[in-house]
Amino acid sequence: MNSKRNLIVVGSDTSVGKTFVACALARALAEHGVNVAAIKPVETGVDEEVSPEEDGAMLAEATGQATPTHALTRLKAPLAPPVAADLEGVHLDMEDWVRTIRQYVRKMDLAIVEGAGGFLSPLTWNASARTLGIKLEARAILVVGNRLGCVNHTLLTLEALEQGRIPLVATILNGIGADDESVATNLETIKRFSGIERIVALPHLDDWKEAAVHLEQVAKWVLK
Repeated sequence: MNSKRNLIVVGSDTSVGKTFVACALARALAEHGVNVAAIKPVETGVDEEVSPEEDGAMLAEATGQATPTHALTRLKAPLAPPVAADLEGVHLDMEDWVRTIRQYVRKMDLAIVEGAGGFLSPLTWNASARTLGIKLEARAILVVGNRLGCVNHTLLTLEALEQGRIPLVATILNGIGADDESVATNLETIKRFSGIERIVALPHLDDWKEAAVHLEQVAKWVLK
């Protein structure tokens, strides 16, 4: 049974705009009076000092939360988390992340949890965002970069979500500035081939604050 208080934002690939969408959705939900905690369990490619441009810091800005103000685990090497952790001698603990997220959601109405990389990219050597979603009994928001090749990536991720029995709330086809002919047709292609109805196209925007209004319908689906 899934928990309506846990929402995991996952990507069909890396660099599809998960953080951008998670921030915008957090703001859209706040407009409905929802108290949201936005959490990134692990982030790589960061400096020792926390930067406001880090994913975890941006999530905290979007909700205005006092804590956490950055990813739960921060690693310097811009690599998959377990690879970076091995290089830096850091132990990654999925169960610890799950416990921490549950503690935060007890104080809030809903937790938005953002994965790292694509849906099946490793977060630890034996766990992915799918593992995290299952352990949290979460529902999912799938973020897809609107570019050539995204149809296949979307279908593969939908299949992986189904295999994990993680309910899908919505798919966001995110405008990432790609300049190819498929951008105009990907939405209908995905809908027609997959049969999913809850898919929203987000235009290419520079600021996630501008994107919140475009996710109003998604916020309503989350709150159903």
